[in-house]
Amino acid sequence: MSGFTLHDLQCFDAVIQAGGFQAAAARLHRSHPAVFAAVARLERQTGLTLLDRSGYRVAATAAGRSFHRRAQSLLAEMQALRSHAEQLAMGEESELHIVLGDLCPRPQALALLGRFFADCAHTRLHLHFESVSGPRERLFDDSADLIVHRAEAGDAQLETIALGEVRMVPVVAPGFLPFPIDRAIRPAQLRGLTQCVMRDSARHSPPVDYFTIDGAPQCTVADQSMKKDLIAHGLAWGHMPHFLVAAELADGRLLSIAGRHLPGRSERLVAARRRDRAHGPVATRLWDHLRAQAPQIRAALASPAGEAAAPRKRTR
Repeated sequence: MSGFTLHDLQCFDAVIQAGGFQAAAARLHRSHPAVFAAVARLERQTGLTLLDRSGYRVAATAAGRSFHRRAQSLLAEMQALRSHAEQLAMGEESELHIVLGDLCPRPQALALLGRFFADCAHTRLHLHFESVSGPRERLFDDSADLIVHRAEAGDAQLETIALGEVRMVPVVAPGFLPFPIDRAIRPAQLRGLTQCVMRDSARHSPPVDYFTIDGAPQCTVADQSMKKDLIAHGLAWGHMPHFLVAAELADGRLLSIAGRHLPGRSERLVAARRRDRAHGPVATRLWDHLRAQAPQIRAALASPAGEAAAPRKRTR
């Protein structure tokens, strides 16, 4: 079977879409004989009868319908590639892929991105939400241009903008623990209680566990909002970003069980991109925009009400 051309596929697609050779020729600004010859050549090259010409109007055969579905995918990809090339020729990327991680203060990040992309009419934003090691995996799988997530200090593979510290606090609902709350609670005391943990969205990276207690029953969730709801309803305990539970800690709907043996920890939140990749003009402007707006993210991470001064002792 000889190789067929993109022009042959375009003519075949136009005949199917328009319902005839004459209409297809008008759509493509080609002559009727040129379109007819292209489809005949495609049939000859594939060894398939793609069109039924026995009726008043041509129609796709069963083989033609199947072939057309695949051809449409290829033609769509080709059109996307053309658009991408045109945007590059104009000096701007046609699309950017950005990943928000599970520790990102989402409303502030979305507002910031919304303001930026409102002025980027020719660049399409693809926004993804990932958890645990999922954001970094996307970045190094070349399926993300930039991520907003935790990062280890001194990671030489990443260029970063510091967005603040996310305090992770172990919390429970009032009455969840079968013993009084104090600062001496040990992990072993929680082993019989359900712990809620984030599901790692990575597809092939080694699994990463944060704050998990060996042997404890677990429930896993895909986002921090669901985790907060489960904990608030007394179905589990777990570590939460302080900025997401500050109000509940202040009014007693949630209680901190942080102490000597359950200290929690602070995670370094950053905007990150790869050092070994070139970045286009829109990505560069976005990077500068994030650097300028970083204080807003830091403010969102600051505790609005402060953590409850001293956990109240409650029993079941």
